[in-house]
Amino acid sequence: MKTIATPHAPAAIGPYSQAKVVGNLLFTAGQIPLVPETMEMVTGPIETQTQRVLANLDALLKEAGTAWDRVAKTTVFLTDLADFAAFNAVYEKHLGDAKPARSTVQVAALPRGAKVEIELVAEV
Repeated sequence: MKTIATPHAPAAIGPYSQAKVVGNLLFTAGQIPLVPETMEMVTGPIETQTQRVLANLDALLKEAGTAWDRVAKTTVFLTDLADFAAFNAVYEKHLGDAKPARSTVQVAALPRGAKVEIELVAEV
């Protein structure tokens, strides 16, 4: 097992790793819209928060030597499913032809008041 850590994604805000590689699979911690350099939350609409979360995941994928076309599964947590269409538009544009399996669920709350959190599993 290998720990993945990069300054280009937010540092863990608890007792966990940014990501782990087990065998040939990458498992990321859930990413919320934190700016890695400042650890400040990106506020604003779901689109803005989603872009930051995806950028954080980009950094973890790159550090692990993989990319979105090798992502097998994402799990998306939204605090309001009314944001689903707006979230999905940003997600689809960012991922391009990559179409991993995905679950999307509404949750009561996310850390630091985030509107979106995403975790993923990818092949490395």
